[in-house]
Amino acid sequence: MTTWEMLAVFVAGISAGTINTIVGSGTLITFPVLLATGLPPVTATVSNALGLIPGSISGAIGYRQELAGQGRRVRKLAIGALIGGLTGATLLLALPSTAFETIVPILVALALVLVILQPRISEAVQRRRERTGIPVRPDGGPLLFVGLMLASVYGGYFTAAQGIIYLSLMGMLLDDTMQRLNAVKNVLAAVVNSIAALFFLFVADFDWTAVVLIAVGSALGGQIGAKVGRRLSPTVLRILVVAVGTVAIAQLLLR
Repeated sequence: MTTWEMLAVFVAGISAGTINTIVGSGTLITFPVLLATGLPPVTATVSNALGLIPGSISGAIGYRQELAGQGRRVRKLAIGALIGGLTGATLLLALPSTAFETIVPILVALALVLVILQPRISEAVQRRRERTGIPVRPDGGPLLFVGLMLASVYGGYFTAAQGIIYLSLMGMLLDDTMQRLNAVKNVLAAVVNSIAALFFLFVADFDWTAVVLIAVGSALGGQIGAKVGRRLSPTVLRILVVAVGTVAIAQLLLR
């Protein structure tokens, strides 16, 4: 890489770490930059996955206050994220690069609709629980576990907008604040990135310059994202999720 390319990758890492912590979809920043430096798509994908791990961990640490009291929930959902992430990483090397191109924009669009409708869906679910006497499951039950595991398959494959899908599923099936759900999202993203990258270490080629630049940048961005994101109201956070998701869909369709 040239000096200017290295600077571009570093700045992209900061931006991705910031936006991943607040919403998700940071890969839509780093991935095109890595391709622009001349890296092959698979090398760019695996280098990006490894580089974003420090950013995910940094963001989760920044949200540690919101994670308080969620240990059992996080541990259970992390198991599904781990299984899904490993499956997605395997598919990345086994399937053609165009395999997910059709379904991904549809998944993100559906997730955005769920995010927009989440307050009404939550109210309807709550009313139904009150009528039927069904207790609230603090972990979301089997439906959330399976849903997040499937979302993590996609996350292990590409990662772009996986955070938006996580937030939409948890917002629909868990009775909790957006900020606390966002904290869980950051932990799950760290799990998926870590297991995928660990798998790639043994079977794929990395560009270690890109990995280091994104790792340092995303770690800084994770702290920035946590400071900004924790100050956002639920409404503003939801609007930001929708805005970023809309841009993500446009970029995915135009690739």
